Amino acid sequence: MKKLHSYLRENDALNLLLDTHVALWAITDHPGLSSSAKTLIESSKTSVWVNVVSLWEIAIRHALNRGEMPVSSQDAALYFRESGYQLLSIETEHVIAVEELPSCHQDPFDRMLVVQALIEPMRLLTHDAVIARYSDTIIRI
Repeated sequence: MKKLHSYLRENDALNLLLDTHVALWAITDHPGLSSSAKTLIESSKTSVWVNVVSLWEIAIRHALNRGEMPVSSQDAALYFRESGYQLLSIETEHVIAVEELPSCHQDPFDRMLVVQALIEPMRLLTHDAVIARYSDTIIRI
């Protein structure tokens, strides 16, 4: 696996799409976020993106009172904006592309993240080993 700091050296600018859990870890200073991942996210070379589907996932899980969602979607959106993260909308081409995506992963939120990272193009930063199998452009932490 490539070292995270090498992504900064290889690129003048990096569009980085955060998986939902990584985005939450970043705004809550969670110990699951490694120092090298934090450096990558905070680099001046990096444009950090969060998909609106992540806010939708947070809203659903928070409303169901699942413990893994430490904040509401409203609070998450505020924290993402305050952190300088940009929100990525779901476009028609993204939805259509999900149909052609191999079925490695069944989670619809994660499938959308993968498709958007591939189409835009962006580097998807995730902790999920299954998501990372989709492409070598996906960064697993």
